[in-house]
Amino acid sequence: MMPPVKVLTPDDRGYFGRFGGTYVAEILMPAMTELTRAATQVMHDPTFWDEYLQELREFSGRPTPITPLKRLSGLMEGVQFFLKREDLNQTGAHKINNVIGQGLLAKRLGKTRVIAETGAGQHGIATATMAARFGLKATIYMGAEDVERQRPNVFWMEKLGAQVVSVEDGARTLKDAINAAMRDWSSHFEDTHYLLGTACGPHPFPMLVAWLQSVTGLEAREQMMAHGGGLPDYVYACVGGGSNALGIFQGFLNDPEVKLIGVEAQGKGMAPGQHAARLASGQGTMGIAQGYESLFLQTKDGQMLDTHSVAAGLDYVGVSPIIAYLAETGRIQVTGATDAEVIAAHRVMMAKEGIIGALESTHAVAAALRDARQLMLEPSEPGREVKILINLSGRGDKDIFTIAEAFEDPSWQQFLEHKVARYRLKRDKKS
Repeated sequence: MMPPVKVLTPDDRGYFGRFGGTYVAEILMPAMTELTRAATQVMHDPTFWDEYLQELREFSGRPTPITPLKRLSGLMEGVQFFLKREDLNQTGAHKINNVIGQGLLAKRLGKTRVIAETGAGQHGIATATMAARFGLKATIYMGAEDVERQRPNVFWMEKLGAQVVSVEDGARTLKDAINAAMRDWSSHFEDTHYLLGTACGPHPFPMLVAWLQSVTGLEAREQMMAHGGGLPDYVYACVGGGSNALGIFQGFLNDPEVKLIGVEAQGKGMAPGQHAARLASGQGTMGIAQGYESLFLQTKDGQMLDTHSVAAGLDYVGVSPIIAYLAETGRIQVTGATDAEVIAAHRVMMAKEGIIGALESTHAVAAALRDARQLMLEPSEPGREVKILINLSGRGDKDIFTIAEAFEDPSWQQFLEHKVARYRLKRDKKS
């Protein structure tokens, strides 16, 4: 499997349209120059891609399968759901794709230590796992609030040999962990590689992470053509920083008939501090933070706002410059899902399909289910079924405590069946 034909690359300044750039302290510029040169070299080196795929096959278990959701599809007339099962990767999420690639790159650069930030913990545990396999030292920065709600992942990171640093600054979440990791890198870049976990940050990180994650979309396209009966009509993926969405979207960017839908965290509502929907809310404004220029949830004075999501990996204040660019140009659409919708979708996925997805990934499931109910009302060709592919970017065992608390809510299965019955009644009245 070759890397994508149309690689997502920025202009000479590291910009995708008006988003991107390299905004770091002067002391870090030699490290950024070194990394940019190395990233550009490996992206044009077929032997690196082959080594990368071999490591993913032998260690992570790729390719991950496409799973048809037969029972869930049975609830929706004229709609077929499919999952791309990144939750079946080693360490339980798409994050391992990026860390294996960057780990190989760090070794080429002669680095002996890696540092990383993490929100949900999946990037942290993937980094710790890779470091153990490649013989590297690892330090993981994690917001104190996320340390509390992702305790199982913290346990495994430490047992794998990584040092986990609980960050007490600011809102004690992902953006604060990134700030702490950048400070560390400024002091130790000679022997340390900063293994950024998502497609954000200064150039070349967005380009590099998106390229490494493209393996998901390349597989998904081949699998849907071979086993799904053709290209999907819609592809859904949750959007925190944007790495899993960019990963699967790259398999279909050159297919304009495939609609690409990113799903942000609408949290408890659209009041400031209650969500992390930078694009879907229209509240994200241009700013420069954490090394790049993009859309951020911030005050008029440029102070970053607090964010909220039931999913720790989505409560990020900014968004990938590539996601922002693709949304502005109209190639992708961005919507959102609330905490309540996500918990409800989590219920039905377990009850109907026996699959326990991460709360982050379940945002995409929730939005796809909601939109599919509307599709049932729209005219369609007789006998034609709409194919919806959802990227299940992680598994939900890390969320056990959050889910256990949230499951005091009413049953989603009853809610879904009630909604479907109402939509069928509306459709029948129209006809």
